[in-house]
Amino acid sequence: MAHESSVPADAQDLSHFGYRQELRRNLGSFSSFAAGFSYISILTGVFQMFYLGFGAGGPAFFWTWPLVLAGQFFVALCFGELAAEYPLAGGVYQWAKQVGSPTLGSLTGWIYLACLVFTLAAVPLALQGALPQIFPDLQIMPTSGANAVFLGCGLIIFSTVVNAFGVRLLAGINNFGVFAEIVGLILLIVLLATHARHSAADILFDTQGKGGGAVGGYFAPFLMAAGLTASYVLYGFDSAGTLAEETHDPRRRAPRAIIQALGAAGVGGLLLLLTALMAAPDLASPALGEAGGGLPLIIKQALGDGVGRVLLGFVTVAIVVCTLAVHAGVVRLTFAMARDNRLPFSAGFARVSLHTGQPLAPILVAGLAALVILLANLHFSKIIELVTCISVLWANLAYLTVGATLLKRRVARRWPLGRRVDGAFTLGRFGLPINLIAVLWSAAVVINVAWPRVEVYGSAWYQQYSAILLTAGLLVAIVAYWGFERWKLLPRQPECPPDLTL
Repeated sequence: MAHESSVPADAQDLSHFGYRQELRRNLGSFSSFAAGFSYISILTGVFQMFYLGFGAGGPAFFWTWPLVLAGQFFVALCFGELAAEYPLAGGVYQWAKQVGSPTLGSLTGWIYLACLVFTLAAVPLALQGALPQIFPDLQIMPTSGANAVFLGCGLIIFSTVVNAFGVRLLAGINNFGVFAEIVGLILLIVLLATHARHSAADILFDTQGKGGGAVGGYFAPFLMAAGLTASYVLYGFDSAGTLAEETHDPRRRAPRAIIQALGAAGVGGLLLLLTALMAAPDLASPALGEAGGGLPLIIKQALGDGVGRVLLGFVTVAIVVCTLAVHAGVVRLTFAMARDNRLPFSAGFARVSLHTGQPLAPILVAGLAALVILLANLHFSKIIELVTCISVLWANLAYLTVGATLLKRRVARRWPLGRRVDGAFTLGRFGLPINLIAVLWSAAVVINVAWPRVEVYGSAWYQQYSAILLTAGLLVAIVAYWGFERWKLLPRQPECPPDLTL
């Protein structure tokens, strides 16, 4: 009965922003937390990107995890305050719009929407590190990259079908998946800890000669590991804010869910990295820094083939629910922008099905766009690195825009607004320093990930600068679309009547 009584209040709260309740509020506290936790998905991201961090920095790349966690936690604190103030679908789009301007909101929304579509294409690629290890017959294609695309396309199709059936089915699968991921994560950490072959002191400062072994020389590969391993995992915690219009009492629940999801995932990932490195039979093995090895190889070597396969089953479940969560995020952001008429074909994207309570057009288009991205890069040798880096870059670029806009208002003493709900999350007098650190951190991540690197993007110049070129192309496309829309709205000059004089 508590939920039933809160629905009218939530709908009335929503009406103050000029929107009517169209999406169905079926999410409670755990479901809201699960949305953020499943998006971050430790078992997905760490398994997918462990090899890249290890290859760049050796075992000591472990330190990149607490570094990135600390930086992203400052961002999450700012987002928690924004979620309490603006409990609206669309997350960063609405926050940039409400704190900044509709134009800034549109720019941020477009960048983050592109990020989510690339993430939807990137996450299913992680199946390549799990399924063929469990069932070797699933290595169907001749190369690992092509097989990753094959498996990824199948998962995207599955995600499209599940999302189309409505948020209740999505939440049910997601809640089960998150529970399974937490159980699998705890089990994996315990088993790896009991099979430790190295002490923490042996691994935490072992750079394996990366960068020449000197502190200054080690700095560059250390940053690369931070930007690509930990940064890929530790974003998307804003998902609880994106689902605000489907959550009961979102002003209180969404901020808690954002911070809890990042905190739980951060601590779990820290322990997983530490125990995995301690349990690795041979830390000098080159395979640990290769796409075909990495963390799955450590698990199978340390725990045995049978136990390893069972644990990789938990990883597969985590990858599935992470894909579902990302897909849901694309849909909510598309819906939020479309009802504000900020997208092409907005009327169709904003239409909610009376049967499922879901906007069906964004679900189908998002799935199709992710499939196109994968198939278009089928023969690109570094497809996993490219799609992953673009996701990280654009996500943190959107975070930077929101954080900088909020900081500008704080400096101008136009934040907080002074009309918060009792008990809602607030940073109080610590808001300004926390916000400043969050902005500086987001800027550092953007620069780091975009930096041209042969090891990540490839040897050709257009590969090395692919992240920068794609970002520039995205911004040009956004500006061109805005110009086209404004041109359509310009008043038409009346045609001159024909000259009838003789």
